Amino acid sequence: MGRPEILFPLFAGIGGLKGVGPAAEKAFARLKVQTVRDLLFHLPSDVVDRRPLDSLAGVEPGQVATLSVEVMGHSAPRRPGTPHRVSVQGGGTFLDLIFFRAQPRWLGDALPMRARRLVSGKLERYGERWQMAHPDVIVDDAEGADLPDFEPVYPRTEGLFPRQIVKAAAAALAAMPPLPEWQDPALLKREDWPAWDAALSALHRPEDRSALSPAHPARRRLAYDELLSHQLTVALGRAAMRRGKGRETAEPHMADGGSPTALAAQAFGYAPTGAQARALAEIRADMARPERMMRLLQGDVGAGKTWVACLALMVAVAAGGQGALMAPTEILARQHGASLAPIAQACGVHLTVLTGRDSGQGLRDKLAAVADGRAQIVIGTHKLFSQDVAFADLRLAVIDEQHRFGVRQRLELMAKAPGGCDVLIMTATPIPRTLALAGYGDLDISVLDEKPPGRQPVDTRLISAERQEAVVARLAAAIAEGRRAYWVCPAVEDRPDNDMVAAEARAAALTEALGAGRVTLVHGQMPPERRDAAMADFQAGRAQVLVATTVIEVGVDIPEATIMVIEQADSFGLAQLHQLRGRVGRGGGESHCLLMYTPPLGETAAARLSTLRDSEDGFAIAEKDLALRGAGDLIGTAQSGVPRFALADLEVHTDLLAIAQDDARRVLALDPTLSSPRGEALRVLLYLMERDASIRLLASG
Repeated sequence: MGRPEILFPLFAGIGGLKGVGPAAEKAFARLKVQTVRDLLFHLPSDVVDRRPLDSLAGVEPGQVATLSVEVMGHSAPRRPGTPHRVSVQGGGTFLDLIFFRAQPRWLGDALPMRARRLVSGKLERYGERWQMAHPDVIVDDAEGADLPDFEPVYPRTEGLFPRQIVKAAAAALAAMPPLPEWQDPALLKREDWPAWDAALSALHRPEDRSALSPAHPARRRLAYDELLSHQLTVALGRAAMRRGKGRETAEPHMADGGSPTALAAQAFGYAPTGAQARALAEIRADMARPERMMRLLQGDVGAGKTWVACLALMVAVAAGGQGALMAPTEILARQHGASLAPIAQACGVHLTVLTGRDSGQGLRDKLAAVADGRAQIVIGTHKLFSQDVAFADLRLAVIDEQHRFGVRQRLELMAKAPGGCDVLIMTATPIPRTLALAGYGDLDISVLDEKPPGRQPVDTRLISAERQEAVVARLAAAIAEGRRAYWVCPAVEDRPDNDMVAAEARAAALTEALGAGRVTLVHGQMPPERRDAAMADFQAGRAQVLVATTVIEVGVDIPEATIMVIEQADSFGLAQLHQLRGRVGRGGGESHCLLMYTPPLGETAAARLSTLRDSEDGFAIAEKDLALRGAGDLIGTAQSGVPRFALADLEVHTDLLAIAQDDARRVLALDPTLSSPRGEALRVLLYLMERDASIRLLASG
């Protein structure tokens, strides 16, 4: 089924619109505006008040004003580079219209002596006299009658004039076909929303400045259309990915607590928190169903995600299958392997770690063990979904730090199991509810909001880089007492085009200050063997200070380390700082985090660092990060799996996102093929919003 014929006019090129010539068409293309639909969604970024003023009383310099004036005289430039001045009277005063490089003949025709004209433009003061440089509007009274009270201002590029875009948008509005209503009439009535075409018209032909507000009914209506189309796509993908996995993964009952999960729970040495027990129960129930599990496990730093993941992997093993855990870095994969190996051994389960470093006969032996099922739990990096890795019976794929992997990689790992496998996605970055709905709406979510016993609070302090010598002196005293510390830098090496502190230079300086053998260095550009050796030295206490980049942000678990120094902390995001701080406070000793900043601190940086100093609640920190940086910045960095929206604003339209998710799931539960009258209208919406994935999923049944 192709695009509905009713939408053909909207997907026609803008070259067919009145007033859009070849040059304008090329300029619009630079704005990614190529079809009538694109032009309709190219919304104004500002509104200019063109209502005529009777007086300039109360007008501020820089304000746009519209006046009915009488032309009193012309003053041509006396030397090159000076303007042509036209003296006019209006608004109860005299003012000058200023023109640089204007043609005298044109000026004479546009502003003849004693003629009345309506002029509009930005006013400035020059001494005691008002002046208006290059007015936007110069028309006679008849033409002035057609001037709108409020004129839209559009984002533009070289080769496009403001009036060109206004006229092109008007032509696009005229080309809109009547479309079926896809929204629930009850919702439209409750929210007092206009029809789709009326909503677009209201934004392109604003009646006042409120049309720019995200809270304007027309904008909310269009934002909801976009969010609903997105949530329909997510819900259709969710249904497709959850289709039968071929077999359930229910753990067989074993008497006397002899099941691998029971043994694993005992081997961890502490009772699970209520949140861990709840999350594991949700995962067990999902794995026992014929549909594939697609669940996100998000927990704060130190909340015990590894405990939950390990027991989930044991459920897969106890049912006779295999489990895989994919980590984004080799350091994290080996850390998981080291922490889970004793648990697996206690349970009689064969665990192997598979990374890009494996080669030769060792690699062949590991691949053979995975292929014939002897390797029951496989931990690795991207290597896990390479072509040479074949599983005997993969039941569960655990993906750690989801935001570092794409959906395609998730699907490739799932494809290692005939009919697909259950998927558990973990993130140590607490996700604000808004972004979770937008980016992870295809997943069920389990939250670990408690910390296991033994986690210590971290004393967090802000300290100026000007006091660095005092910090090093305190660090020397601490390591003399046998304590261990991290020192994090934002860069690897010094570069002339970058003023970020480099880890290599800092490691050398600290070695000189603290003594040889006490400082080791880790960063992502090091050969893996050197990196592992440095980590081993620090873990064993042979080195007491680990200088590192953010390569240690997640997964590094050394309970003996109790000091974290983050240099140029004002250059990091809140979520990243919270993750780095989470490397300490893991043992029984008192822990400290020093956030070193370069003064003076800007307002936003100060708010960010103060938030971290005052709170250890990762979810509260994530919400504050969203408020400080905005959804766009978060989407572009840590939350890279979250889509960008053209019409919806995730910081403002949170309520609409939640409604859209409920609406989409309800629609598809009643009408999975979208064949009802409303379903057919929603198909039009999906085509209109270019949700190609949705259309393909519908076509595939």
